[in-house]
Amino acid sequence: MPEMTQRTDEGDFGATVAALAGGQLVCWAALFYGFSSFVLPMQRELGWQKATLMGAFTLGLTVCGVTTYAVGAAIDHGRGRLVLGGGALLAGFGFAAWAIVSQPWMLYATWAVLGAAMAMTLYEPAFNVLTKRYPARFREGITLLTIIGGFASTLSFPTIAGLIALFGWRGALWAIAFVLAAIVAPLHAWALRGPAITRLPAHHDAVDDATLREALREPAFWLLTIAFAVYAFVSAAFWAHVMPAFVAKGFSEAQALAVLVWFGPAQVVGRVVHAFAGRRALSLRVLGVLVLLAVPLALVVFALGDSVPMLLVFALLFGVANGLVTIVRGGLVPDYFGRTHIGRISGAMSAVGLLARAVAPLGAALLLLAVNGYREVMFALAVLGVAAAAAFAAARRPGEPRA
Repeated sequence: MPEMTQRTDEGDFGATVAALAGGQLVCWAALFYGFSSFVLPMQRELGWQKATLMGAFTLGLTVCGVTTYAVGAAIDHGRGRLVLGGGALLAGFGFAAWAIVSQPWMLYATWAVLGAAMAMTLYEPAFNVLTKRYPARFREGITLLTIIGGFASTLSFPTIAGLIALFGWRGALWAIAFVLAAIVAPLHAWALRGPAITRLPAHHDAVDDATLREALREPAFWLLTIAFAVYAFVSAAFWAHVMPAFVAKGFSEAQALAVLVWFGPAQVVGRVVHAFAGRRALSLRVLGVLVLLAVPLALVVFALGDSVPMLLVFALLFGVANGLVTIVRGGLVPDYFGRTHIGRISGAMSAVGLLARAVAPLGAALLLLAVNGYREVMFALAVLGVAAAAAFAAARRPGEPRA
């Protein structure tokens, strides 16, 4: 397994992180944030029900959850380059297939493919690759990666809206397919060339790292899994319905975009502040509790918001919180369980979260049928957000005595 060769040269750290960050920017913009932008134009042309469309996204997220453990195991075996490069290529193929759908089964088959591509390209595999490739600098790498990736939503909504205006929704999908296959896939392959693992820190003892079986016996594993799974459900439910929710408030697409473009910069500001000051001021555990509580607060602001300024407050609060949750998730798991088996442990933990994310779009659509409107849906999501913060607060490092 040539990728497992150890090495001591970290001179390519900046170039590797920059290339992976560019890939994350495009992959998140296309695979996760992009779906909501295609819901209304697809409804207008194809006449399908919203639940039918959301079901396809749900299937994709389900496949993502089912395959994430296998992706983590592949990274543990030194196949990170194949995972990230192949995932971007598979995503390009999926978007090309999406561009020619004419029946619901075709859309569902396409999103099964895109779900596997999500498991292979979004933050989790990139975090795991950096953790194994640069064990002395992985926290820095994760922070830098998320700072750039934080602009994904800012890139996604106006760019896709512009592409749809120019080429129609099918033409927009062809354009995205080209970028993923012809630009992102080679970029990932170039970034992860050469040996995969650098020298471990002198104080590190891999024997102390937990295996997956050992992690499964720890209450912290399950509490963190519950916390991040509930958060994933809340986040995915919101993003899958964000454009219809704005329309239900009586806002135009232009007004919605004027609010949503601030989400990415807010993510980045939160991450930059954390990178330069937050790491010294707050532990990841304390930070996690604070940002997980900020998510339901932001959703309440959205539910009650009836003006653009109030919704801008929502975007800034939600953006900062979501940006920092990603850093907490990427740093806390290796701190609690070690780095040797990070792919498998993160993969198992993420599988639960991704399955929760998978049912979120359809779950929110079904909830919408039972309540008066999106305001009540947002209140329900806020309650779930509080539950996520409570589970996270109860999770303690394995071996840490209770106060």
